[in-house]
Amino acid sequence: MEVVEDIVIIGAGIAGLTTSSGLHRLGLRSLVLESSDGLRTTGFAFTMWTNAWKALDAIGVGDILRQKHNQLSGILTTSVVSGLSTSEISFKDHDVRCVNRKALLEILENELPRGTIRYSSKVVCIQDAGFFKSIHLSDGTVIKTKVLIGCDGVNSEVAKFLGFSKPAFVGRSAIRGFVDFKDGHGFEPKFSQFFGKGVRYGILPCDEHSVYWFFTYSPSSQDRDIEKDPVRMKQFLLSKLGNVSDKIKAVFENTDLNNMVCSPLRFRHPWELLWGNISKDNVCVAGDALHPMTPDLGQGGCSAIEDGVVLARVLAEGLREKQENAEEIEYQRIKTALGKFAKERRWRGFDLICTSYMVGYIQQSEGIVMNFLRDNILAKFLAGTLLKKASFDCGKL
Repeated sequence: MEVVEDIVIIGAGIAGLTTSSGLHRLGLRSLVLESSDGLRTTGFAFTMWTNAWKALDAIGVGDILRQKHNQLSGILTTSVVSGLSTSEISFKDHDVRCVNRKALLEILENELPRGTIRYSSKVVCIQDAGFFKSIHLSDGTVIKTKVLIGCDGVNSEVAKFLGFSKPAFVGRSAIRGFVDFKDGHGFEPKFSQFFGKGVRYGILPCDEHSVYWFFTYSPSSQDRDIEKDPVRMKQFLLSKLGNVSDKIKAVFENTDLNNMVCSPLRFRHPWELLWGNISKDNVCVAGDALHPMTPDLGQGGCSAIEDGVVLARVLAEGLREKQENAEEIEYQRIKTALGKFAKERRWRGFDLICTSYMVGYIQQSEGIVMNFLRDNILAKFLAGTLLKKASFDCGKL
């Protein structure tokens, strides 16, 4: 069976659904192909900074999501070596919240017309077909499309089609978890961050009852396989928390084993964004398919939302005028629009990948000299870097 579509987006994650929602608001229909049988909510939650809220406001869903999540007032950084605070920065003039990933995806899905997302649609092959791209699915369906957008994550088939290499392992892994306190968690609305002894972790309340946490570390030969054993994983991170209060430890102790996930951290070498094909003809990539990065700035999901707004805007501009029997003209307009997206997002992605890697390297480095510099000189600078990158505005639709 062969189907013809104007715009096909592969991946119903943050970037894919944001792009589709933006296009829908601008009067353009898209088909979103998702390999799983439902929304993918791996990772539980993420920090949504001011730049992402501006982007969500552009597609009209920001206020819906704000109602479900508390605004954070600042970031408090603590050394796990001394147990003392090394810096505290206010989020004044910034909108920062820890957002439940499932809640975000469900809101974006609800904004779309029924039938926009096609689940259980695994892509097995992408081929050129004149002014179209031909997408072959595992169930035998072939979809021809005028525009192909890859929002299919770090292992993107579309990125591979464009010539990008597989994202590289950075030598660190992350454990993420989510816990609900029925009687309330009692934490202030702050981002509490801890680092030292080769680890970095953070605790972020989403609302009065739920807390999201992350823990990044450099795996040794003894703990490389803990991701396969949740019991060992929990014992490992509890042994690495360092000199912190019992209230902080209780967050990790009370996390159910089913609410924890561990994964290696990968990133795209930043120079690939400079000379690689972010777009080629009528194909492009966005989100983690474009700029997988370490989580040290908390900008992975945020920049994916930015991508979606920019991509919807430039595509709508390119496809606004239609002419009968003018496939080549339309093809050139699509090519120009996607090239504009690539130009606009190339340096933003490069900057975020480089800065995130640098921040993570400093925060998780060991040694007497680095510990001293980080805790006494660089702590406030590193925390401030988060706000600096969050001041970006990707514009309106």
